Amino acid sequence: MTFNIPLPDPTLLPRIQQKIDNLNKPKGSLGLLEELAKQICLVQQTLNPELRHPCHLLLGGDHGIEREGVSVSPRCVTWQQMENFTRGGGGVNMFCRQHGFKLRIVDVGVDHDLSHNPNILQRKIAPGTRNFLHEPAMTPQQMEQAMAIGAQLATDCATDDHCNILAIGEMGIANTSPSSLWLSLLAGVPLDECIGAGAGLDTQGMAHKRQVLAQALQRFRSYGDERPEFMVQYFGGFEMVAAIGAMLRAAEQRMLVLVDGFIMTACAMAATAINSNLRPYLIFAHQGDEHAHAAMLRHLKAKPLLSLGLRLGEGTGALCAYPIVDSAVRMVNEMNTFQKANITKYF
Repeated sequence: MTFNIPLPDPTLLPRIQQKIDNLNKPKGSLGLLEELAKQICLVQQTLNPELRHPCHLLLGGDHGIEREGVSVSPRCVTWQQMENFTRGGGGVNMFCRQHGFKLRIVDVGVDHDLSHNPNILQRKIAPGTRNFLHEPAMTPQQMEQAMAIGAQLATDCATDDHCNILAIGEMGIANTSPSSLWLSLLAGVPLDECIGAGAGLDTQGMAHKRQVLAQALQRFRSYGDERPEFMVQYFGGFEMVAAIGAMLRAAEQRMLVLVDGFIMTACAMAATAINSNLRPYLIFAHQGDEHAHAAMLRHLKAKPLLSLGLRLGEGTGALCAYPIVDSAVRMVNEMNTFQKANITKYF
């Protein structure tokens, strides 16, 4: 798929900066909130930004690489958690309720029949990807299908819900493995430095995971094709590739995208490698507890809003950061200027 993402017109920036600098506060005293407000104003091309009807996509899919024992959690946890989300019992449910997000739970490739559950959107491509230790995780056609599914979900949020800020989360046991490989390939970070414990591997489990991923990387390189699109097809999970499609389509429609932790930042890296115009639309919610997440953020020159030691996934960190985004918008819209407040401007 191709995406026509417009770069925000920078000619409005001096007026945005002037408005922020004339709010009744010391210049620059609201720090990252001011940078965030400028980003949002530029994306929306206005001095009076707004956040409308936030939506959250929770995408589920299983990974063939899980069969190699690279995760402490078995793949059945994927479908069990998907069912749990429909009962409102997950972390993602709590934060969506707290912050007013509409939640869409989507089966893109879970290895279980979830069709009986009317609260799960049925978009299954296959019951999990293939094992990328031996072959590409998906075919080119499946990759295109996953991208199209994510893109349509973002379109639905924009058109049906009039949403202009989208959060995305994932549920897929073993998805730290493709994320680590994407980081190594896209940022040139040694693979060993990209691999973490995921849901809680011990020292022996970590050594095994490093061995499996090193072998997978060697096989990938034997193809002689390191285009971002092939990398996504070779290692990605259906839920991850759908997230990439959702990010790209959201930016195409000038929506803000709240980026969650390690997995979703890996998807953001891959998506920006496919189309660099995406980058201005991304708001990085937090730096998670997966140790290589910091390297991803540095590669993307991203300043995360929070650092709470989170590593749950599901998009929970993105949801937790939403009130800060709201504060940045309220700052630029609701604070008095020096003139209106009858305060002497002292700089």
